Amino acid sequence: MSHSSAEQLEIFLDIATEAALAAGAILKTYWGKLEAVEEKGRPGDLVTEADKYAEAAILKVLQRHVPEHQILAEESGRLGDTNSKYLWAIDPLDGTTNYAHQYPFSAASVGLIIDGVPQVGAIFDPFHQELFRAAAGLGATRDRLPITVSQTSELRKSLLVTGFAYDRRETKDNNYAEFCHLTHLTQGVRRSGAASLDLAHVACGRVDGFWERGLSPWDIAAGVVIVREAGGQVTAYDGSPLDISSGRLLATNGYLHDSLSTELLRVPPLESWG
Repeated sequence: MSHSSAEQLEIFLDIATEAALAAGAILKTYWGKLEAVEEKGRPGDLVTEADKYAEAAILKVLQRHVPEHQILAEESGRLGDTNSKYLWAIDPLDGTTNYAHQYPFSAASVGLIIDGVPQVGAIFDPFHQELFRAAAGLGATRDRLPITVSQTSELRKSLLVTGFAYDRRETKDNNYAEFCHLTHLTQGVRRSGAASLDLAHVACGRVDGFWERGLSPWDIAAGVVIVREAGGQVTAYDGSPLDISSGRLLATNGYLHDSLSTELLRVPPLESWG
């Protein structure tokens, strides 16, 4: 992995921040004023005009600053030079279902993957006016102040967060069993509907761990960097290195990582729950 200089990463982080804030402003503008909510093929996978306009705002910022980089955008797909080692993975509106129902829990997420590794991230939650940022080696912040993960070291004292994939109706591999299993072992499992914010909340210690399947690179690229820079750990379920294209990840404060990984791997199948 080639390392970009700290100065270069700071510049990229400022670009990511500008883009996330621009998208967040649009999300506020369209809040409660949506004209059209469409399904994108899978039941429950929604897209609104807010997604489209927020994505356009992010693309405008990136194309102004880094036109030579490639982009992976939730609504537009892959854009730009596919040979570039720089890949911006962007979700203009993470939590579209929440947003469409006026449930105020969604965010704009802008991550930069360099040589296959997430290295820069900015997540803006316009409803709580919170900006989470990080770049490799530079630490993580919320509203420009440093954040760190929690110190909870026992599952029975932990609060976790997770989510359910859009294909949960069609597949047995749908996270329900994991949700039940870990709800029994912890102080609770929350389900927010916005993976970027779930990761941001692990990073700042509001929750102690997060796992999910069925995620796309644009859901997690920014959040992965923020968790790692806040002192947390992000891997595959079994503790092996994260493959950002696998759709699955386990993110924790580090103290719970092994025990949470162990429990995820020993969840009894849903059919056996009776």
